Amino acid sequence: MLRHLPLSLPVLTLGLAIAGGMAPAAAAPPETAPGELVQALNQIEAASDARDVAAVLAAYGPSFASSDGFSRDQLEQTLQQFWQQYATLDYAIELVAWEPSAGGFTAETITRIQGTQAQSNRQLELTAEVRSRQRFENGQIVYQEILSEQSQLTTGANPPSLTVNLPSQIAPGAKYSFDAIVQEPLRNRALLGIALDEGVTAEDFLAPRPLLLESLSAGGLFKTGQAPERSDNRWVSAVIVREDGITVETRRLRVGAE
Repeated sequence: MLRHLPLSLPVLTLGLAIAGGMAPAAAAPPETAPGELVQALNQIEAASDARDVAAVLAAYGPSFASSDGFSRDQLEQTLQQFWQQYATLDYAIELVAWEPSAGGFTAETITRIQGTQAQSNRQLELTAEVRSRQRFENGQIVYQEILSEQSQLTTGANPPSLTVNLPSQIAPGAKYSFDAIVQEPLRNRALLGIALDEGVTAEDFLAPRPLLLESLSAGGLFKTGQAPERSDNRWVSAVIVREDGITVETRRLRVGAE
């Protein structure tokens, strides 16, 4: 049943994140990062691979907050739920840039994840990439913001390969185009799909979505959406179903002034 496909991921736990929506003006390259910052990131990566909740949470301050509305307690709950769903999960954290800040560091990272999930009579394959920044104070992350995010879930013998077109950021109230184009020729095969626009909040993570699929005759999804009238973050997803596989691709759309 498609209603049980997890369409969105707890990106808070996928990518280390942080305050500030723009890249630091004086960011230094990763090879110049101090040893304590590199060690902190390595410890978080190792703790995530080991699914050690206590070790991961040790990297977050007691008053931790995020732009997506997560508290430290909600982070713990989401981590546990996410890890329970996947038989395997491999994390890789890349430091992109850093700079000193009051009481610590600001670091921009890319976190990549691969995982598998057994579900009824099929296996889901997850790939995800999250670009984010985090502010460390006294050795702990105190605030976070995701800069960009994309994830893909596939299942079946030959899931559809997609080319997805979606802006990363738009102004409040603006219209936008969302295309998810299937790369393989149809060859008279039926193609079903749906586009979804969801909020990015602590309440939205891991919630199953009922799906009402529509027949696709043009080789993919071609939709026009409209951003909310205020600054926000949205998950925009394409669900594409073919007789030989299913692909769910999700991107984060940031709504706000550049």
